[in-house]
Amino acid sequence: MKHKDQIYLQRLALLRGELERRGVDGFIIPRADQYMGEEVPACSGRLAWLTGFTGSAGAAVVLPERAVVLTDGRYSIQVRQQVDEQAFSVGDITKLAVADWLSANVKTGAVVGFDPFLHTPAQIEALQEGLASAGVELRPLVDNPMDAIWENRPHPPMEGVQAWPERYAGRSAAEKLGLVARSVSEKGAIAAVITLPDSIAWLLNARSQDVEHTPVALSYAILRADPARLDWFIDPERLEDDLLLKLGHDVRVIGPHALEHEIGVLAREAKDAGRPVLLDFKRSPEWFRMKLKASGAAVSDAPDPCIEPKAIKTLAEQEAMTQCHLRDGLALVRFLYWLDETGHQAASLTEVTVAGKLEEFRCRDPLYRGPSFPTISGYGPHGAIVHYRATEQSNIRLKPPGLLLLDSGGQYEDGTTDVTRTIPIGDPGIAAREHFTLVLKAHIAVAMAVFPEGTPGAQIDALARRPLWEHDLDYAHGTGHGVGCYLSVHEESASLSPRGSVKIRAGHILSNEPGFYLEDEYGIRIENLVLAEKTGSVSSTGVAMLRFRTLTTVPIDHRLILLPLLNIEERKWLNAYHHDVWQSYRERLDYPEAEWLRTMTSPL
Repeated sequence: MKHKDQIYLQRLALLRGELERRGVDGFIIPRADQYMGEEVPACSGRLAWLTGFTGSAGAAVVLPERAVVLTDGRYSIQVRQQVDEQAFSVGDITKLAVADWLSANVKTGAVVGFDPFLHTPAQIEALQEGLASAGVELRPLVDNPMDAIWENRPHPPMEGVQAWPERYAGRSAAEKLGLVARSVSEKGAIAAVITLPDSIAWLLNARSQDVEHTPVALSYAILRADPARLDWFIDPERLEDDLLLKLGHDVRVIGPHALEHEIGVLAREAKDAGRPVLLDFKRSPEWFRMKLKASGAAVSDAPDPCIEPKAIKTLAEQEAMTQCHLRDGLALVRFLYWLDETGHQAASLTEVTVAGKLEEFRCRDPLYRGPSFPTISGYGPHGAIVHYRATEQSNIRLKPPGLLLLDSGGQYEDGTTDVTRTIPIGDPGIAAREHFTLVLKAHIAVAMAVFPEGTPGAQIDALARRPLWEHDLDYAHGTGHGVGCYLSVHEESASLSPRGSVKIRAGHILSNEPGFYLEDEYGIRIENLVLAEKTGSVSSTGVAMLRFRTLTTVPIDHRLILLPLLNIEERKWLNAYHHDVWQSYRERLDYPEAEWLRTMTSPL
């Protein structure tokens, strides 16, 4: 790609000038902000500003004579469309790691700079190990050289921060502080540094709009264990009065400018007490480890102490998520009816217009706050791209026959949704119907699973894959991820995947989304959210038995099912599911919508 104004070559030249002034031979620019979040605010979009690449994963490396942009296979086409290859070469980060590229392109003794706010300790350790044989020094820089050359850089977000109602949360901030502080104390630590914004949002029952799709305020916190108290580093002017009142005396609000001073105070307290400070090396910026160790504190690597209690939803959160899924399902039902009714005009519909229409239906709900992630609206071959995003350049019409894969979600004041449906536009053919039915069998296998509490997610993942494995088929993503309650749609803790080692407990909310993807043809995915809940106990041990209750109430298109492939139990599950969908909405729809839903949910 060539840019007539040569803007990216100019920016690259400016950065090289800054690196020379700072005495370093190279610099690493990850697609990250200082909170390591999935969403990056505009003011932290350094990778996109320097290179033009807007994907959600990747990094650039700049040397005096060479520069590269590395990303994964999801963006192999996009990166070449967006990046000026006069300025940057491009590569696949899964095949060529940053350390490998550096080792092959720098001389022994070179100094490569990095911003310690944009890399985790685990990432830095991996880089150092990868560069050791090349004799390359990694040097943390006091400030980011890109910020010195970025003219008209967007301002940091300064949205208001509101209290999230306890009727949804089920616990007060004080109760959560006590709960998490006890877990920190049990590890023998004096305090934990908490850097994940969704952890802080959960801990304090606070919500904001600093980034798209996830209702959090970008901030840091220090949680001291005994007595339980929290220092919250955020501009106090941002906090609404009702939130300040609810936080009470155990939470001290401190401006972000005091962070370095307070980290020094904490380090001295830890040193004097002979107790470590907990820091999550996989999720926190390296800056915190550097500052704590420089001041003499012992730093222990431990997962963010909010992750697990956040993932175990309270009864109030479970009810809130149930209610928001009912309303979200109503929007989806009305949308699917609209799409079916306009099917004869399908050639005039596009991936983008369909996604926009779904958003219109969701916006009718007064508690709707926006999408929980960018909608994936992939028709035909685009559906086979797992993380496809329709753009003006890629947008295609829904010309039949074909399959539309529509993966979307909503943020509501009382919860978060994530749902995928595969929709026929015309008759996609017998092969597509067979593949759809196998994916449906995989989905039902998870939905019907009964298992002891503490079962790792990897074992449930295998249940989903079996119907596909039996036909020599598979899919290259996990079967399910955790979901927050009016928080992150991709929440840490338990997952259903081959790497899902976290034990599933009652109260976990997960996605159930097996799929199948035929390159250049179509993609199929069926996704509901499910809640793990107790259904009995193991007679010999007393260990609780769990099952999944499906929260999502949206019909699964029976026109794509090859009925002989479903066994009796699978048919019973689907009929019961569709009965619940029909009962949920039969009295809330207009007559034509209700008649359509009656047909779509009729027993098989």
